[in-house]
Amino acid sequence: MKCPHCQVDIHSAAHSLSVGKDADGYWAVELQNCPACSKLIIELRCNEVIHTQAGHWEGEVISRNFVRPKSSARPNPHPDVPMEFAQDYIEAALVLFDSPKASAALSRRCLQHILREKAMVKKGDLAREIDEVINSKSLPSHLSDAIDAIRNIGNFAAHPVKSTATGEVIDVEPGEAEWTLDVLDGLFDFYFIQPELLARKKAALNEKLNQANKPPLKQ
Repeated sequence: MKCPHCQVDIHSAAHSLSVGKDADGYWAVELQNCPACSKLIIELRCNEVIHTQAGHWEGEVISRNFVRPKSSARPNPHPDVPMEFAQDYIEAALVLFDSPKASAALSRRCLQHILREKAMVKKGDLAREIDEVINSKSLPSHLSDAIDAIRNIGNFAAHPVKSTATGEVIDVEPGEAEWTLDVLDGLFDFYFIQPELLARKKAALNEKLNQANKPPLKQ
């Protein structure tokens, strides 16, 4: 896992303290200190309750919320992602567990902003903009499929407001908010991170070519 304080990869070695059980599930607090920055990480976790003939036991995790720091379980976007795109992502990730509906609305708005500014689609509703970028074949197939899945998972046909008013906070399907953030991760990598990485490598290579009195790579 990444430390939510310093974003350094650490081995998860949390100590769990049971809080109790209610209608939602079993509640526990997980505590650990980051070995990199020495800050305490506190997470509130809820597991579903599975009833069996032998009694009951804890099932899969329903929700996880950082108490310290109050942050997202997802790392912030790479520094190469401009803040005009990163800000909605950061806020969507921060409220993901508290309000998947709000998270998905912020992510849809961010997705539409990327499609308009980077894919240069014509302004319309989100479903048509997704169609345009897919038909343009300007994205790798895995990203086209991932964006198309947003419409299917979100059931745009039954909830057209998700397409016509992307920032509207309405009910979401299971996994919809998480998937939309995953798709944004892929688009950030394609439109911002990889081009900047290649540009830096190209600049470094041109510097070496210049020192060797050889022509630089074409722009």
